Amino acid sequence: MSTQSQTIYEDIEAAVSAGTPEAAIDRLIEHLQGEKLYHELFEALKMRLRVQLGLSAAQADSEEKLSDELELKLERGLIDSCRQVGELFLKDGQIREGWMYMRPVGDREAAAKAMQAVQPNDENTEEMLEVLLHEGVDIARGYQLALDQLGTCNSITMFESALAQRPRPDQMIAAALLVRHVHEELLGNVKRDIAQQEGSEPEGNRVADIIKDRPELLKDGSYHLDTSHLSSTVRFARVLDDRESIELALDITAYGLKLHPQYQYPGEEPFLDLYPASAAFFRALLGQQVDASIRYFSQKADSVDQNQFGLVAVEVLVDLLSRCKRHEEALAAYNKRIPKGARTMGIAPTLLQLSERLGKFESMREICKQRDDLLGYAAAILQTDS
Repeated sequence: MSTQSQTIYEDIEAAVSAGTPEAAIDRLIEHLQGEKLYHELFEALKMRLRVQLGLSAAQADSEEKLSDELELKLERGLIDSCRQVGELFLKDGQIREGWMYMRPVGDREAAAKAMQAVQPNDENTEEMLEVLLHEGVDIARGYQLALDQLGTCNSITMFESALAQRPRPDQMIAAALLVRHVHEELLGNVKRDIAQQEGSEPEGNRVADIIKDRPELLKDGSYHLDTSHLSSTVRFARVLDDRESIELALDITAYGLKLHPQYQYPGEEPFLDLYPASAAFFRALLGQQVDASIRYFSQKADSVDQNQFGLVAVEVLVDLLSRCKRHEEALAAYNKRIPKGARTMGIAPTLLQLSERLGKFESMREICKQRDDLLGYAAAILQTDS
């Protein structure tokens, strides 16, 4: 036994002999933290908590009976201990162990902050992606790490597997990063191709402008970026709200429209004609040709077979109307085209969300009354009076 180890044993014994058990535990906690023995530290923190609550230092009986009040205090104290130990693990770069303790805390912001100083390497990248991206601790950092370390193809696959079922705000973060990444790749490749042919790179940051008078760039089925990457990026970009990212998505779409037909892969309704439909969608979000775009998606909403495709075309229309600030029209489209009791896919805003965006709830009250939706009616009338 080392001198230091002998000393800690003696310190604990001396504190207990002096009638100060908490001092003994504090000395134990200090030692374990200094030695970075964090699993043991958690047990020591639990020990201190139990003593503070008037319980035995260690739980000997697995069927320990506590009052509700004491049980609640113990639970809250253990959560604080989990936070302390989890943050220490994360700051030390022990990602999986740290998240094991931080998960019950539920504080993703604190976990993200604790991981800020940890730099990815060959040994920890997988764990960082697991926690940052799959667990949703820091979507922006996690997805950027995927793009940097795994490349475009694997990042697109990861979007499908890890983000497709996450809330829209998380998807928006990753989609914006993907759109910027793919647009930068596409723009760079187009410029380098032109430099090879013409001797110098063209100016400008919009692919559509650069290729406009250069049809030879895409002749005979030529392309400048994996065409499946382009189509996937355009598809994911539909969730975007910020103007800059939508403009980049529209620029990628404009390039897609110039590809040879064999590379203009079909999408899914109402984006079966992927690039033309996506161009209409993005233009409307940017305030361009809004009426024409709404007519297009209205026709889709009325013509796409709901038995085969469900309500997706209707939901896209309602979503587009609302995002174009036409909330009253969105409510009318919802009422007209979404049957009572139908299960939606979560693409369209709810009646309550549409009414909140509109700033009034009279239309929702009438719709709910017509549909015999008593709960919805109550929510609307209570919102009106609040």
